[in-house]
Amino acid sequence: MNLDLFADEAPRRWTETLAPQATVLHGWAGDDAPALMAALQSIIARVPLRHMVTPGGFVMSVAMSNCGRLGWVTDASGYRYTSHDPLSGEPWPAMPEIFSQLARRAASEAGFADFEPDACLINRYDVGTRMSLHQDRNERDFRQPIVSVSLGLSATFLFGGMARRDKTRRVALMHGDVVVWGGESRLRFHGILPLKKGAVPEGMPDDCRFNLTFRKAG
Repeated sequence: MNLDLFADEAPRRWTETLAPQATVLHGWAGDDAPALMAALQSIIARVPLRHMVTPGGFVMSVAMSNCGRLGWVTDASGYRYTSHDPLSGEPWPAMPEIFSQLARRAASEAGFADFEPDACLINRYDVGTRMSLHQDRNERDFRQPIVSVSLGLSATFLFGGMARRDKTRRVALMHGDVVVWGGESRLRFHGILPLKKGAVPEGMPDDCRFNLTFRKAG
């Protein structure tokens, strides 16, 4: 494990290297959490969270929404990005500036300069829900990283290899942690173990975890 403590903020912020070009910025979004949650609630008031259905007919346990120029969807037609919400026919809400600023800063901190996300997937994990191992491969440019922000309940992040059968590493993600992966690690399999109950900071939902996943999809 490679731990680099920020001298002026330790131990609130520290970095953990998962693999080449894959980093956890622990505590990195904590100070921005109230503003991030306010922006998030505004988005889902316009575009409610929903349980999407995979092409195979599986109803996802994680509730999802989107903001940005593009949004990720899944249905009988397959996995893809769209410019409009298929339920309303309206464009996805614009990505709040606090979202895009955080994503750019986190990417730069992890070694990916000039990241300009055009999609933000909003996931809500309730207690007991999970995300199975998968790759993010619906984007057009795999040179761009993934930036993933955790808010609320802690979760166990699984970070694997380039094949589903590869051994996975378990990483505890707390409120305010940000994971950035790209380059040679961009297509590694990853997932979330079933979410457990736990303590959360004051003012945060006490029964769920929100995950903001930023991508350059177009």
